[in-house]
Amino acid sequence: MNLILFDDNDRLDAQRMHLRDPVRLRHLREIHRAVPGDELSVGLVGGALGRGRLQSLDDTGAVFTVTLDREPPASLPVHLLLALPRPRMLARTLEHVTALGVKQLTLLHTRRVEKSYWQSPELTPEKIRHHLILGLEQARDTHLPCVTFEPRFKPFIEDRLPAQLSGRRALIAHPGMTTTCPRGLNEPVTLAIGPEGGFVPYEVERFEALGFEGVHLGERILRVETAVTALLARLF
Repeated sequence: MNLILFDDNDRLDAQRMHLRDPVRLRHLREIHRAVPGDELSVGLVGGALGRGRLQSLDDTGAVFTVTLDREPPASLPVHLLLALPRPRMLARTLEHVTALGVKQLTLLHTRRVEKSYWQSPELTPEKIRHHLILGLEQARDTHLPCVTFEPRFKPFIEDRLPAQLSGRRALIAHPGMTTTCPRGLNEPVTLAIGPEGGFVPYEVERFEALGFEGVHLGERILRVETAVTALLARLF
């Protein structure tokens, strides 16, 4: 936990925050080994970063006096379209993309996504938020990504995605494409990444019909969480 992240429910007054979450309290004690008087990096969800001085720490919580005076790091100009990974991989992927600065994420159904994945407890709002918060704490960021679900591929591609592409460069990462993934872009991007087995040809064709450029990372077939990290690091 590189950042202690508060929300408005933790606020006692204009300058004091009360941390009550037992998991983060344990981290505060066992990892930071914090004692009253220590200063730690803090932030407010959706707000600024700063420093917090620990005033008290007991079994009921930790009280900090905070000064929030810095902006969080810049976000990536990317809308990530990600075929829904299997639940265990989804948790790690959410944390990774959040730490890297993704602020717009669409989880998408494709032919090779198991329908049972959409019933996973990992898709509850509480679980999603938990993993997003972990990603923010890792990267010292405060702005939560917007995560949307598209459990039906065709209506999304036909009815909603076209309007979301205006002014953006559209890329689809898929094995076997002829173009190497570009580097160091400085423009808004919509990036589509398929499931473990990749997109089926019909899905690739639908993306390309909307103007998506096919790109690849080389001959190696990567796990989704690895491919996402490698693509974002290369693009931006």
